[in-house]
This record gives sequence, structure tokens and C-alpha cells, in this order.
Amino acid sequence: MEQLRHPSALEMFEQITNASKGKQIVMFLDYDGTLSPIVEDPDRAYMSDAVYSFVQLAELYYAGSHGMDIKGPSKGPKDKNDAQSVLFQPASEFVPMIDKVYKTLLDKTKSIPGANVEHNKFCLSVHYRCVDEKDLTRCNNVQKWSELAQLVKSVLKEYPKLRLTQGRKVLEIRPTIKWDKGKALEFLLESLGYANCTDVFPVYIGDDRTDEDAFKAVFDVHIG
Repeated sequence: MEQLRHPSALEMFEQITNASKGKQIVMFLDYDGTLSPIVEDPDRAYMSDAVYSFVQLAELYYAGSHGMDIKGPSKGPKDKNDAQSVLFQPASEFVPMIDKVYKTLLDKTKSIPGANVEHNKFCLSVHYRCVDEKDLTRCNNVQKWSELAQLVKSVLKEYPKLRLTQGRKVLEIRPTIKWDKGKALEFLLESLGYANCTDVFPVYIGDDRTDEDAFKAVFDVHIG
């Protein structure tokens, strides 16, 4: 099923400008597909020099692994290359388990041309963007994308504390804690001192199903 189309920030720029007048804008941006283009190899999803310069990275807060690895600007004078201090990592206890599943999936998927298992520290991503569905019939283990998903599910049967979700040609494996991009957005608003403000206008821009939690959080906080 094709993903439902959300309003484009560019198409609604005038409405956003009018609604945010007199308010503090807090911008949240997804990375893959938003700050960087979607590429076949996720490890090569780089921002352009223009984007890197525009957003002034040293002043930003970063949230990776679906909001389970949050870092913010250092409060003290540090070397420029070490200008980030960890704020919050709610899934630290799952790291050994994630590491083990990563090694298992690397072994299980190595016979599938194009399959890519990405380790994001607190979660895993099994990419099948480069897997040719027609060529899968040549493999012994899988014949379609859906059967690749079954392979991943079979591995996760031994790990009930991990859950599986699906994005744009990617299977996401995460801890079963009550934490997602929406919770991370709320945490960041609170950390910035905006949780109970009425003069704040939060904007979240993303292009994946996992961004739905953040979209919902923007409405649920009843600000902006």
C-alpha cells in the first residue's frame, strides 16, 4: 500500500509563516530523505556542503536511533570535534542484545544480494532497497521481499524484548520500550524549556512511517 501523502512544508510555507508569527519556531528534521537524499547505501547518506553550512551543526541537538540516542551542544568550552554531550539514552541496557542480533542477521542475510543490515547502536535496520525482487528466486533462503521479512521475524522470535516495524524498503528492529520519535520530540521540547510554553511553534519534517509518532506529538502537545 502506498504511504499516505503528508502536506509539503514548501507548499505550505506561507501558512506556516503566518501561523508562526510572534512565536519561537523549533524545527525538527529527519535525516534520511530530508537533510540527505535517499541513497542505495545508507552509510553514504551525506548532507550536501550547502545544507551542512546552512544548519550550523555545532548548535544543533541530535537524536538518532529513533530518538534513543540524544545529544546536545556542549555547555563547556571543548574541542570543536567533541562539541556534543550525551543527554539521554533510554535503551542502553539493550546494546548487548542488539549487537548479538546484528551478528546473527549479518550471517542470515549474506546470501541475499543487496540486503544490508545497518547497526544504529540502539536499533537495527535491514535495508532491501537494493534487493532485486525478481532475482530473489535464485537464492535458497528467500524468494521475495516478504520472505526476507519472515527471515528477520524468525530471528526475533528468540528476542521478545525487540520489536519489528517497517519503513520505506527497510525493516526496523527496536527495543520494546515506550520510546519513539514522538517521545524524543517531547523530551527535546522539555529540555529546551518549551514544554509548557504557549508561544512556541514546533515544526517536524520527515518522510518515513517512523516519523508518524513525531507528527502526532506535535499535535498532542497542543502548541504551535
